[in-house]
Amino acid sequence: MYDLLAITGGYILGSIPFALIISRLFGIRDIREVGSGNIGATNAWRAAGPAAGIMVTVGDIGKGVLAVFIASLMPESALGAANLKLIAGIAAVVGHVFPVFLLFRGGKGVNTALGVMIMILPIETLIALLGFILIVVISRYISLGSVLAAVIFFISVLMAYILKLEDIPVLYLIVSGILMLLIIITHRTNIKRLLSGRENRFSFHSRKNREGADNA
Repeated sequence: MYDLLAITGGYILGSIPFALIISRLFGIRDIREVGSGNIGATNAWRAAGPAAGIMVTVGDIGKGVLAVFIASLMPESALGAANLKLIAGIAAVVGHVFPVFLLFRGGKGVNTALGVMIMILPIETLIALLGFILIVVISRYISLGSVLAAVIFFISVLMAYILKLEDIPVLYLIVSGILMLLIIITHRTNIKRLLSGRENRFSFHSRKNREGADNA
């Protein structure tokens, strides 16, 4: 019962479309009709400005953090406390990508996954986050940073598991691999544009970011 409550709650949290809600507060009627049409922080930044983009980023990360935190409050779990937190967090990511409130058409899951992994594997997440920042600063491709950060995260978890640097359950390794694949899949159109040279670079100072800069 508690497991179902935590997992369902994680999915519902993940389904909250912060980009749609916050962009409306900034005068954008429907973020899905602007730019790439993606329900994510980058499109919100492009359409409504940096303040909106930052607010959406915080909200989307917060969904992952809160899903794991709520799962940690459950008094008992048939799955085990650690497994329940992870699965509830993944449910939040799935909710962001396939939100019930938007007919299962959502964002790309990067920020929500970041929130989950901050709670589950903070060291590996920090390594991936630093990689993301470095890649974006150098290339100004957020999509490239997101995909490579997911790869860096998986490699970090794999190395920690193989070298026994941490007591990492094999389920965490499997899920980190699944998350990497999910992020690669949700960025497949961005990857095609990168390979063809049509991916547009992201501007940190303007709303004039193009469709190719879309990410979260």
